[in-house]
Amino acid sequence: MSHADDHAGTRRDFLYYATAGAGAVATGAAVWPLVNQMNPSADVQALSSIFVDVSAVETGTQLTVKYLGKPVFIRRRTEADIASARETRLTDLPDNNARNANLADATADASDEHRTMDEAGEWLVMMGVCTHLGCVPIGDGAGDFGGWFCPCHGSHYDAAGRIRRGPAPENLPIPVAQFIDETTIQLG
Repeated sequence: MSHADDHAGTRRDFLYYATAGAGAVATGAAVWPLVNQMNPSADVQALSSIFVDVSAVETGTQLTVKYLGKPVFIRRRTEADIASARETRLTDLPDNNARNANLADATADASDEHRTMDEAGEWLVMMGVCTHLGCVPIGDGAGDFGGWFCPCHGSHYDAAGRIRRGPAPENLPIPVAQFIDETTIQLG
């Protein structure tokens, strides 16, 4: 084997790797715009987190805001609402598991303590969409359990947003929410 044969093999290898590298870069440059267009637009990213001023929400009243195109109920509950929700046994609930508890706490159950934002249970934040067919339930103590009532098909939710009677299969979902300060809630 001569010295020229060794040199020819390395030149061939170099040309092979250089061509493969250039092809990979060209493919990446062609595919990147297709992948990048699947990212959410700026207006969607701007709505992925909102801040809500709750300083004007009085005890026993509810504020409804729009988040990700859906209504969100922010309720400042009374002592009677809290007591009623906390006295309910989980075994009495049609949906007593964790799938609709706060998404930040996947181990939570459907107890009132896991569905509210504070230890006292005064603040309840939940999606305002009936889990049966997507209607918007009416609140302010409506229904047979002092919570929300969906008049479309008769689903009754209690003061913690848990389904108690009717065709809805699940509790009203709890979005990821947190207090930023004493009067501001961040959704998302």
